[in-house]
Amino acid sequence: MDARRCDRARHDRALVPPPGCRHPDAPSPHRPRRTREQRHRARAGSGRPGERRLRGAARRAVPAFARHDLPELGYERSRREPDWAQSCRVAGRHDEVDLPTFQLGGWYDIFSQGTLDNFTAMRRAGRSATLIMGPWTHTNWRHVVGDVNFGFGANSDFMGMRGRVHDMQLDWFQRTLGDGAAPEPDEGKVLLFVMGINQWREETEWPLSRAVDTDFHLRADGRLTREPPSTAEQAEEFTYDPMDPVPTTGGALFMSDEFRPGPLDQTVVEAREDVLVFTTEPLPEDVEVTGRVRAVLFAATDGPSTDWVARLCDVDENGVSRNVADGIVRVRAATPGEAAEHVVDLWSTSIVFRAGHRIRVQVTSSNVPRWDRNLNTGEPEESATTARVARQQVFHDPARPSHIVLPVVPA
Repeated sequence: MDARRCDRARHDRALVPPPGCRHPDAPSPHRPRRTREQRHRARAGSGRPGERRLRGAARRAVPAFARHDLPELGYERSRREPDWAQSCRVAGRHDEVDLPTFQLGGWYDIFSQGTLDNFTAMRRAGRSATLIMGPWTHTNWRHVVGDVNFGFGANSDFMGMRGRVHDMQLDWFQRTLGDGAAPEPDEGKVLLFVMGINQWREETEWPLSRAVDTDFHLRADGRLTREPPSTAEQAEEFTYDPMDPVPTTGGALFMSDEFRPGPLDQTVVEAREDVLVFTTEPLPEDVEVTGRVRAVLFAATDGPSTDWVARLCDVDENGVSRNVADGIVRVRAATPGEAAEHVVDLWSTSIVFRAGHRIRVQVTSSNVPRWDRNLNTGEPEESATTARVARQQVFHDPARPSHIVLPVVPA
C-alpha cells in the first residue's frame, strides 16, 4: 500500500524506538479508542449543498487496515501523535548513529528519497556512507523495469560488469566488520545509474555540486521553455472530479500487481481533460538531469482544499511519453479563487534526455490509488463523506511564472 507522500510517507520509515516507546498496537493513554457507534457517527456526512455523499466501501471502516481485519502497526497513531512518530524515526537523529552505512535503492523505489536523505545526513554527520542507486523499483532489481529495458548492465547481477550487488554488499560487510581485527577505513562511494544513456557512473558525492538548477517554464499552448513569459498569458483550466480521478500509471510504487511500477506509457493519462501537458521542442542535444526535482505552481481552486500533482516525463522520437518522477502537495486551507504558490517535491532522479527527445510536464490533481484523492471539501480524510467537483487554474504570466526546476548537469 502506497501512502500519501505530502505529509505521511515522504521519507524512509526507519524506526529507532527510544526507551519506553509504547508498542504501536497499544491504545494511546491520551486518547481512548472510540466505540463502533462513535466511529460511525464521526463518518456521518454534513449534507452541504453542491456536495455528493460517498456510498459503499468509501463510507465503511477507515482505514484499510480495519476493512481487512489487519493489525494497526502504528500508522494511525503516527497521524494522531506526530511527536510520538517523530521519536520513532531516524530522521534528524543521524548524528546518534556512529556506524558506517550502506544505502541501496532505485529511482522507482517507493523509499528512494528516504534512501538518499539517509545518505546525505550520514555524510553531513561525518560518518562513512556508501550509496548505490539503480533504475529499479522496491522489488525489481532486474534490467527491465516498467516498459523500459535498461540493458543487462543495469541488472543487479551484473552492475555494469562490476559483479553482483549482493557480492558488493558482502565485500562491504567484510571490510566494515572484518573477522575480529580492526575494520579497514571506508570513505564510502557513490554509484549511480544514469537512465537514458543507461550507464553506471561513480561519483564522490550526492547531490552533485556541479548540477545547476534550471527553470523550465509552463507556457501557453502547452509549451515548456527555458524562457519565462514576458507578457500576460491565458491561465490553463481544468475540472477535477474526485469521483473520476486520474488512474495510477507507473511511478515509484509498492502496490498490488495490477499497478505496475516504473516508467510506463502515459498516453491514456495525457488524453484526459483533467491533465495539463507542457512539452519542450525536440532537444538539439542531450540534457542530463541528476538530482532533486521540484515544480513551482501558481494555481487556484474554487474550493477549500485540493491537491496538485506534477509529473516529469521523457518523450521519445516516436512520441511515446514515459514518467520519470512525480510528486503531490495537499492544500488544506485554500482561499477559493485566489492564486497561491505551491511547491511540489518530485523527489530525485538521474536521466539523460537524449537529443531528439522532448521534456514534458504533466499537471493534474489526482493519482489514484497511489495517493488518496482529495474530495475538495476540506473535511478530514478519515471521516469525509462528501465530494465536490473543483475548478482548477494554473497561471503562467510574468507575475506568476509556474515552472519546473531541473538539476541540469553540464556536459
